[in-house]
Amino acid sequence: MPLNPPHRLSVAPMMDWTDRHCRAFHRTLTRRALLYTEMVTAPAVIHGDRERLLGFDGCEHPVALQLGGSDPAQLAEAARIGAAFGYDEINLNVGCPSDRVQSGRFGACLMREPELVADCMAAIKAAVDVPATVKCRIGVDDQDPLVSLFATVDASAAVGVTSFVVHARKAWLKGLSPKENRDVPPLDYALVRRLKRERPHLTICINGGIASLDEAEAHLGAHEDLGDLRLDGVMLGRAAYHEPAILGQVDARLFGDGETVDPFAAVEAYKPYLAARLAEGVNLHAMTRHMLGLMHGRPGARAFRRILTVEAIGAGAGLEVVDRALEAVREAEARRERTPEAA
Repeated sequence: MPLNPPHRLSVAPMMDWTDRHCRAFHRTLTRRALLYTEMVTAPAVIHGDRERLLGFDGCEHPVALQLGGSDPAQLAEAARIGAAFGYDEINLNVGCPSDRVQSGRFGACLMREPELVADCMAAIKAAVDVPATVKCRIGVDDQDPLVSLFATVDASAAVGVTSFVVHARKAWLKGLSPKENRDVPPLDYALVRRLKRERPHLTICINGGIASLDEAEAHLGAHEDLGDLRLDGVMLGRAAYHEPAILGQVDARLFGDGETVDPFAAVEAYKPYLAARLAEGVNLHAMTRHMLGLMHGRPGARAFRRILTVEAIGAGAGLEVVDRALEAVREAEARRERTPEAA
């Protein structure tokens, strides 16, 4: 039996970032964290190239598929397809604020229609045996978050959904870009804790603005307004992507399992995956772009990024580029050790 459930720490679904190559890389740093796909719309799953959209490497488990949509029948069919591919969880996006998502009547605008969310979740739950979960905001536009969050959660809980990831911000559907919606609306962590306190039987994970494992641990710890309860999990987004080395501490610090994974060891563990995909014709840069922040804060980090950015793009670029990037860091660290006063 695992020491902790995987939702204790998860990496958020992020469009254009958390593709299969990113997830395979993140898995070299943490065996225990739950990884999420980018959001995929239900119609795309049903009618599109399923292998391209849903295919993943077995090393990625545990991995969740995030779906977008608002048609219960479509979502049920997409969920069945995802479960057949082997995903460990099906998650419904009730939080993305982009114009494209709004025009399709899904994402954050569904916060206005909690009963529709519940219908969608009931259909997904009936279609699959794996957990069906919701990722939502606390509200949109002029909604009262105390009302909108509880209405969304309670409606889905009534059809048997037990696990929710809450991005502790409103989404403003008009007037803010998707990027601004990740930063501008104020965070309300206390409201998420209140949700856990008042719905203690539900699994409640918190997301939004969490920039370090210190902050993650603080969210998982004791809070006066939670009494004897604890939040069940933390979802990291941009922090995990831009500074992936922090994922190397997750298993030891948050799951009590194993030791910190060194970034060099993570790259060595990633190389067989890189080699296999290169043999299939995947461009090196499509995979190494997810590694650019791995050496953040270390001597040679800039050279590491430059080599992977410039040299990995070329036709025929292979593992030798990765080796050169690693060597640039080793050389910079050796220079610092020889002349610490120059650091």
